Amino acid sequence: MKAKPFQTQLLQWYDTHGRDLPWRSKGVRSDPYHVWLSEVMLQQTTVPTVKSYFLSFLRLWPTIHDLANTSLDEVLHAWQGLGYYARARNLHKCAKDLSKNFPKTKEELLALPGIGPYTASAIAAIAFDEPETVVDGNIERIMTRLFKIETPLPAAKKEIHHVAQILTPQERAGDYAQALMDLGSSICTPRAPKCDLCPVSSFCEAKSEDYPRRLPKTLKPTRYALFYWVENNKGEILLEKRPPSGLLGGMMGFPSSPWLEELSIPENLQILPGYVKHTFTHFHLICRVVKKKEPAQGLWVSPKNLSQHALPTLMKKIAAHAQKLAQS
Repeated sequence: MKAKPFQTQLLQWYDTHGRDLPWRSKGVRSDPYHVWLSEVMLQQTTVPTVKSYFLSFLRLWPTIHDLANTSLDEVLHAWQGLGYYARARNLHKCAKDLSKNFPKTKEELLALPGIGPYTASAIAAIAFDEPETVVDGNIERIMTRLFKIETPLPAAKKEIHHVAQILTPQERAGDYAQALMDLGSSICTPRAPKCDLCPVSSFCEAKSEDYPRRLPKTLKPTRYALFYWVENNKGEILLEKRPPSGLLGGMMGFPSSPWLEELSIPENLQILPGYVKHTFTHFHLICRVVKKKEPAQGLWVSPKNLSQHALPTLMKKIAAHAQKLAQS
């Protein structure tokens, strides 16, 4: 495949049909702060979900200096609902570095918290027009179809990056990367790709939704945990801050047992009926809720004020379950 004609046709299509997104600035280079913030949010999260969070963050912290000077608790609170909370912790840590110096190259960006190879390439290309090869899920799909790559994912990643690198232009690399993302979002979709509307269909060898090839999915394991709904004499509920590292690190939540593959429940506990199920990336979590009354140490919060704290989705499910049973 000749790279130049492919780049030209794709960019011509993008100039007319590219999505209007709040972190993009068509015709001029996008603000690096906006690019970085959006790319971190878009890790494991869809564009429609990210839009409102992105705009909310800009209202709260219009500049990277504002974000760097706020507290981690404020960031975690604003992040509620986006999931993968390690991103929020790294975002806050990285903002402090970026507010002093915002590097332009992939190599420098890779040294910062929460920035991996894809994010570093995307920021360098989109914010600074560095000729970096950007490969996200959409672009993986496009490349496997363009070149009819038979190797299944994830083993095909090295081959995909190689062909993507061949096609990456030296100029307008950021627009080119975003054009591929938009093509994958609107035309070269996972199911029923609109090949008749594709601006680069003449270059495509597969023209089929059968690519990328994938190995059969493995079943996610299930873990189990007890969560404690602890009340004091005023009807307030006990919250505690989770350890800074690990799942939901640094977030507020209800005390819990370890999350194990098997769970034994002592007979003397008051277990609420039913359970809460929550799915993380690599496992399912089945939660039983234990109701207690004891003078424990910690942060006591009125049930109606729980929303004022940075509770992740799992903890909101636990609260909803306990409060629903209390009202029944």
